[in-house]
Amino acid sequence: MSENPERQPIVDLDFLQGLISAVDSSGIDSLEISRGGTRIRIAKTPPPAHTVTQAAPAPVRDHAPAPAAAAAPAAAPAAPAAPPVVESRLSDVKSPMVGTFYRSTSPEAPAYVEPGSRVVKGQTLCILEAMKLMNELQAEISGVVREVCVENAEPVEYGQVLFRIEPEA
Repeated sequence: MSENPERQPIVDLDFLQGLISAVDSSGIDSLEISRGGTRIRIAKTPPPAHTVTQAAPAPVRDHAPAPAAAAAPAAAPAAPAAPPVVESRLSDVKSPMVGTFYRSTSPEAPAYVEPGSRVVKGQTLCILEAMKLMNELQAEISGVVREVCVENAEPVEYGQVLFRIEPEA
C-alpha cells in the first residue's frame, strides 16, 4: 500500500452511502460491518408499532412492561389502570440517529436531566455520540421528564425512545 494510512479517511463516503442505499432498498432491518478497525452499523427505523415493543435497552428498566401494556393491556397484569392514561399524555423523545447515549458531559458530571426534572424547549437532554462526534439532543417541548428509557453509555438506534416527557398544560 503506497498511501499513508494517516491521510486515508476512516470511512469512504461513497462506500457508506452505498451501504445505506443497500439497507434502505432491502428487506433487512440492520447491517453491521467491521472494516479496517472501523465498525459501521446501519439500522432502519422500525414502524411505530414495533418501536413500542422493540426497545432493546428497556428490559433492564422497571418500566419495561409499560410499553407492552399500551400494545396489549392483558400482558401487564401488575400495572395499575392509571399509568396507561398518563402514558398516553407523554411525549416520546426519539433518537435522531444511531449512536451512543450519554446522560452527561463526562462520567463525573451530573446528568442533564433526571426523572422529575422540568425542561424547557431547547434545553439539552443528553449527548449522542456518532462517529466520534458529540451531538447534543435538545428538548422540542417544555414539560417534566417522566422517564429516561436508556442507560448511560448504551448504544441507541434511530427512532428509539430515549425519554418520555409530560408536556406542560
